[in-house]
This record gives sequence, C-alpha cells and structure tokens, in this order.
Amino acid sequence: MANKKRFWWGILLGFGALIALYAVTRLLNLTKLPIFTDEAIYIRWSQIGMRDPNWRFISLTDGKQPMFTWVMMVLLKVLKGVDPLFVGRLTSVVAGIGTLIGVCVLSWELFRDRRVSWFTGVLYVIIPFTLWYDRMAIYDSMVSLFSVWSLYLAVLLVRKVRLDIALLLGMVLGCGMLNKSSGFLSLYAMPLTLILFDWRKEHRFNRLARWAGLVIVSAVLSQVFYSVLRLSPFFHIVSQKDNVFIFSPREWLNQPFRFFAGNLKGMFDWLRNYLTLPVFVVTLVPLFTRWGKARERWLLYVWWAMPFAALANFAKILYPRFTLFMTIPLLLVAAESFMELWDMIKRPLVRLALVVLLLSPAAMTSYMIVTNPIAAPIPLSDQYQYMNDWPAGGGVPEVVSYLREQVRHEKINVYTEGTFGLMPYSIEIYLVDNPNIKIKGIWPLPNVIPDSIQEEALSRPTYLILNESQVAPAGWPLALIGEYQKGNRTDRKLRFYRVTAPRVQAL
Repeated sequence: MANKKRFWWGILLGFGALIALYAVTRLLNLTKLPIFTDEAIYIRWSQIGMRDPNWRFISLTDGKQPMFTWVMMVLLKVLKGVDPLFVGRLTSVVAGIGTLIGVCVLSWELFRDRRVSWFTGVLYVIIPFTLWYDRMAIYDSMVSLFSVWSLYLAVLLVRKVRLDIALLLGMVLGCGMLNKSSGFLSLYAMPLTLILFDWRKEHRFNRLARWAGLVIVSAVLSQVFYSVLRLSPFFHIVSQKDNVFIFSPREWLNQPFRFFAGNLKGMFDWLRNYLTLPVFVVTLVPLFTRWGKARERWLLYVWWAMPFAALANFAKILYPRFTLFMTIPLLLVAAESFMELWDMIKRPLVRLALVVLLLSPAAMTSYMIVTNPIAAPIPLSDQYQYMNDWPAGGGVPEVVSYLREQVRHEKINVYTEGTFGLMPYSIEIYLVDNPNIKIKGIWPLPNVIPDSIQEEALSRPTYLILNESQVAPAGWPLALIGEYQKGNRTDRKLRFYRVTAPRVQAL
C-alpha cells in the first residue's frame, strides 16, 4: 500500500511539475511578438461569430474549418475585456495542454515506462517546434491535439477491440476534421496500427474482422460530425481552398514527383531546426539498434513518415507549421531512445553530460522564443512569416495605441492598405466597437487619393496605414506620423500617415 501511494504521488508530482513548466513557457510574454496576419484573421472571425450566431461558420468563407475559431469564441466570451491577441493565443495554449497530456498517456500505453512518459512530456514542453506554435493563435497546435489523441485511441482499439473505444475514436476524428483537413490523415492511417495487432492470439481472424468493423463505425461517426459543416452554404469552399495548397490527382499526374525531392529537403531542414540537432539525432538511433518494443517504435515512425512523405509529394505551398502534428510521434521515439541510452550508461557524470547535450540547444532556443522572439533562431521561412516581412505585425501595437488615444477625444477615420488579413483586422479587433472610429480597407491602393477621403480629411482626422507598400502614393497628401520596422529587416516597415487637408487656392 505504501509503495502504491508513493507511485501515485510520484505521478502527481511529475505531471504537476510538467504542467507548471508548460504554463511558464507558454504564458510568459505571450503577446510580446506582434500579431501575425493569420492570427488577425482568426481572432476577427471569432469576434464576429461570438456576437452573431449566423456567422458561427464564418471561417468557411475562406475554406477553413471552424473548430479552432469555435473554441476561441468561447474564450473571448468568457474573458471579455482581455487583450484579444492574448485570448487568441491562449486558445493554442489550452490545446497544447491537451497535447502534452496526450503524448504522456500515449507514451505510457506504448512503452509502459513512466520515465519514458515523463521525458516525452519534457521534450514536448521545451522543444522549439511545439513551444512556438503553442504560443500562436493559429490552427496547428489544435491539429496536434486531435492527432495525438486519435493515435492513442487507435492504439487502444487495435489492442482491445472494443466498441466504446471506437465511439470515442470516431468523435475525436470528427473533431480533428472539423478543425483542419489534415484531420482526415488520422483516419487514412488507421490500418498502420495493425503493426500492434496480436496475431498470436486465438480467433485472430475473428478479432481482425471485429476491428475492421469498429474502424468503419469510427469512420462513419467522424463523418456524422463533419457533416455539420454542410449546414453552411460555404462548405464547398473547403475543397477549393485545399486545392490551393495540395495538387489534385490530375495536376500531380501531369508532373509526378516534380517537387518531391525539393519539398522533402526543406521539410527535413525544418524538422532538424525545430527539433534541434541532438533531439533529431536521437530519434534516428533506434533505426540502428535492436532494443525492445520494436513494433511500437515502427508504428511511431510510419505514423510520422506516411503524412510527411505525402505532404512532400503533393504540396504546392509549404510552411513548417504543416508538419507540426506529424512530428509529435518522433518525440516519443526520442524519449524512449534517451532512456535506453540512460540505462546503458552507469556513470552519473556521463549521464549528466547526455542530458545537457540533448536538452541545452532546445532550452536555449526556447528561452529566446519566450524572451526575445525576434532573435530566436527559427527557420528562415517562419522568420519572414512571423517577424520580418509583410505578414508580420511589427508596428501594429504602436498604431493601435496611438489611435486609442485619439478616439478618446474626437471622431476619426482610418484607411488601411488591404481589405483582408493583417489590415484592417488587426485594427478592427481592438477598435471596431468604438463609435468614434471608422475603419475601412482599400485594395488596391489608387495612385491618386479618392475625393471622398480628401473630403473626410476636411471634417475630421483621417489616417492611412501602409503595410505592404514601402513608398506612399505620390498623389496622396500625407504627413508621416511613424514608421515601424518589421523584425530584423530595415527594408520592411509599416508606415502610419495622417491625410492632410487640401490647401484652398487663393482666387
């Protein structure tokens, strides 16, 4: 009895420490990085859907499934008055907690070693890949959540072959599909779990037939969940949006494997960078050893490799975040490999050196992400997206602060370069409810100022925000208020102007 109590106290203390470390790394300086284009879109959608039930499916207007925005709508409602950027990013923080618990539970189910389970959680908390996206108000942390729990329930189903597990699996699969199209990959990968099927037991063909029937039950239930989207007249846009990022079979057949090698190289570079080199190397160690639990390790490898190779083969447009959910199984492989090495090493100093060698690069990069994200050594493609190019929100906090002060005293007009995305949404999420401000996007920006804007400038202060253009239109009478650098690039700035009233010529 005493040993059992110590066991459970150890479990509680270990997970308590993990949750505490997770909370610190995810919540500290959560809004230090300025808002990113996609974050502005999703937060604005969630605000609209929260206030008007008719727009709960608003994300479908751009071909995005709504689960992430639905969760954000709830949090915006509960945390009314809190910075919308904080609430948006908190949505991913909450999803990450579920993923953290999921990887620990999955690791225990596969390896039955609480050290491996705990160390999987440690890796999840500190590697830059998961840390970065758990702190962003975009879909991908939630994609990982449903992917991990789908795998866990799929493992349970192939081992226990029970209806209750199949029903839970169907619900999780359905939620994953309601979040992003990549959720379908967990269903397509279901036959891979037969790696863990016990072929030695009696009545194995009976059990195999029951398993296949239960998988069908899960698949049907997931489609029942997904069919909720058919209530919206915008449902058809999902497939159109998917075709923007993925080659259709006809397109692929016209140039098969043309982009495969290049995509694969880039994806491996992102994987090595975001996992850090030591963790990446440790994930490969089991390929060259004869350690136990071989079937479990191979399941994790193929669960990563199947969508990874498919994305490399069919992707038109690629970003590192698309590979996040695929990477999670490799954390379990790395944790199990580390524990095997730990058991082989008997000297305490060598063990300490192994821990430092494995974790210090990830810890240092993650420290930079939390304290100074602009200087963090993340892949260049993400640096451009989130910090250094037009999608990044450098300058938005300063402009919002200025406009907030102005609307306290007078009515103003604000025109933005762009009608969708960072502009005008990053301004709207903070100020759209204020009756003293009118916000309107313009695209494309005309070379000559419209008469309507010039007339407005006569009656009230009128402002223009340029986010993409680096030179103001020559035909606009503008006075520069401020220009704000995008991340580390001196050639990319957000510029904020006041429209000057036209001069009246003397007769």
